[in-house]
Formats: sequence, C-alpha cells, structure tokens
Amino acid sequence: MTPEQLTGQSTSHLVETMVGQKAFLVHAAVSQDLLALKQSATEAGFNLNIASGFRDFDRQATIWNNKMSGKTAILDSNSQVMDTLSLSETDKVMALLRWSALPGGSRHHWGTDFDVFDRDSLAEGIHLQLEPWEYLTGHQKAFHHWLKENLTQHGFFFPYAQDLGGVAAEPWHISHKATAEQCLQQLNTATLKQQLTSAPILGKRTVLAQLEKIYNQFISNISG
Repeated sequence: MTPEQLTGQSTSHLVETMVGQKAFLVHAAVSQDLLALKQSATEAGFNLNIASGFRDFDRQATIWNNKMSGKTAILDSNSQVMDTLSLSETDKVMALLRWSALPGGSRHHWGTDFDVFDRDSLAEGIHLQLEPWEYLTGHQKAFHHWLKENLTQHGFFFPYAQDLGGVAAEPWHISHKATAEQCLQQLNTATLKQQLTSAPILGKRTVLAQLEKIYNQFISNISG
C-alpha cells in the first residue's frame, strides 16, 4: 500500500462491489469475503447493509473540521453532546477522537472496514443513529448477536468491540482482519505527519504535537 492509499488520498487499491442495491469501493482483497458475509446474513434472515464504507481523506477532513468548528456536535462517551467551549484545543481533539478518526488515520480509508446494520430491523420512520444502544438493546440486537457468532468465519472482526480508552466501543464497525492488519502495520506516524502537514484541518498544530499519542491511543489501540 502506498502512503496515499493508506491515508485515503488514492482509490487505486479499491474495486466497486455491489452490496445489496448499492455499489461500494472495497479493498480488492476483501470484496469476496464481504459478499460471502452478506450472503450468510441473508440466509440467516438479515438484510445486511453498509451505512458507511470507504471514506476518502477529504470526507474525513470535512467531518473533522465540522466538529472542531462547532458546526457538528462532539459527543461524550455516553453519546451525549459535550459543551466544548471551555475545553482546550488538546482536550477538544482528544474528545473528538473518541468517535471520529483523524483524517489520514481512519480505518475507513483502506476499504477494509464497514459500519453495518440490518435494514429490515429498522421500523418505518426510524433512522439509524449508529449509537451503541441500537446494537446492544435496541432494534439491531439480534443482528449484532448474529454478527458476533459469524464474523470470524468470513475473516472479519470488531476492532472496537471494547472501549480500551481510545475509540469508544462501536458494535456496528467490522473490519477484514488479515487485510486491515497489513494496512495498520504500514501506517506509521511518519506517514501521517507527511500527509497532514499541508492538509487543511483545524487544530493541526495540536494534532502534530500529539501525533504519537494519537497513534498509540486511537489508531493502533484496537480489540482483537
């Protein structure tokens, strides 16, 4: 993988893959396993859909900048809106990283990771929020239980199965283990710094100063 592929600035490693009625850009080594997982879910009575798959650097930067600027709320560990006015820039960056990846450091750049849900479990008028309660006690509970029992046989795992003090637990986020591990091994702080130095992201000085901590706490710190 090139630095551009690892940080979401190139799609040359991706192939278009139809999942349901929509095409997604998926890492070439992941496509067949993803389709097999979709088929297994269908046979088990679930309509597996992808809420979010590949995101490029610019899209991740927009998410980041909207939160840093206050256009979009930053949530605490309980999914409640935080009052960020009294936070230092460093504290704001660390709070943001609990739910949103650093541009260039998102697993969604690789085409190996997907936020998934069972569309048939959504009642009419209910919109998916991607909040833990939906998967642990709410409408996605049965689907999440099935995923836990069947992910590994298709080569996937939950990178944020537990809250390890970095990214908050995300029971909707699945990752292709072998391929994502290769990507993570190749992504380092030097590559991130090179890509971020000229990038238009808010709080960049703080990010670069804290980059090693961010990498160790929020990028390499995963379950499984």
